[in-house]
Amino acid sequence: MRHNNKGIIIFALITIAIILLFIANLFVGSLSIPVSETINILLGENGSRDSYTYIILNSRLPSAITALLCGASLAVSGLMLQTVFNNPLAGPSILGINSGANLGVAIVMLAGGSNFITSFFTNNASLSEISTSFLILSAAFIGSILVMGIILLFSTIIKSNLMLLIVGIMIGNITSSAISLFNFFSTEEGVHNFVIWGMGNFTGVSLEKLPLFSILSLIGLGISVLLIKPLNALLLGTQYAENLGINIKRTRNTLLLATGLLTAITTAYCGPIAFIGLAIPHVARLILGSDNHNQLLPLTILCGSATALLCNIITTLPGEAGIIPLNAITPIIGAPVIIYVILNKRIHKV
Repeated sequence: MRHNNKGIIIFALITIAIILLFIANLFVGSLSIPVSETINILLGENGSRDSYTYIILNSRLPSAITALLCGASLAVSGLMLQTVFNNPLAGPSILGINSGANLGVAIVMLAGGSNFITSFFTNNASLSEISTSFLILSAAFIGSILVMGIILLFSTIIKSNLMLLIVGIMIGNITSSAISLFNFFSTEEGVHNFVIWGMGNFTGVSLEKLPLFSILSLIGLGISVLLIKPLNALLLGTQYAENLGINIKRTRNTLLLATGLLTAITTAYCGPIAFIGLAIPHVARLILGSDNHNQLLPLTILCGSATALLCNIITTLPGEAGIIPLNAITPIIGAPVIIYVILNKRIHKV
């Protein structure tokens, strides 16, 4: 009973934190807007300036929703990968899944894929933009799925989690090398766009793109929730999970699709965001004190959303001087968590 009460209190506190952080995302930004103006605009009234209305409804609101979903997507992806590989250092970035999505986007941005689409739809600019966005999303999805498939293939051959982790890192290095070659032969504009995209941000999802982004993210999160029972069984080992009637192959394939979809969406729209997928599952475990996915997975989703919303606020701290790149913030939060987890496991082994 005490454990249940503790869980309810934890979920309630983090939910309140998410609500407060979401509201703060609407009121805090690089441009200072009076609180009364922000409230009036959110209530459906017109602001004293058209620019205020545009910033609140077309920039801050979409970026807050994007951060909410993106943080949840990355965090739950990391949790699922850590469980299925039984490795605390597994994650979309460490295992090279992000790198696969990066390579797909690099092919589109740097190798002329988007230019081809744009020229093909020269008579309809809006259709061109939609087609380019779809191409980038598709390329990111295919890239992440291919890398994830390679990792799962190696997982059937290599039994050592450490060796499998090294394979993932090597695959990431290979894709990074390919991206470097694309950068070398690309145009100055293409390289500039790719570098800006690679810094990560939650402002890349406009109000028009938000419905598709939200739907795809929610589908991926929904699939992850359906995997709670198989993930709990996998904690006891593959053989035990099979004895419980879990179809390991189908579970891995479903996890592959869910993780690939969530990684592709976040990477395509927001860039390769580091450490959230790797660190937040550990934060959730430390808070909950349990590996039971019935509570751990929902808590990981909430912690991921809260962290992403906090990072989004921090990026705007310079005010009118500019916005800090997202990937300059996430390592400051994530790296100490990973160091703590590694040291903690080492101490318990001694």
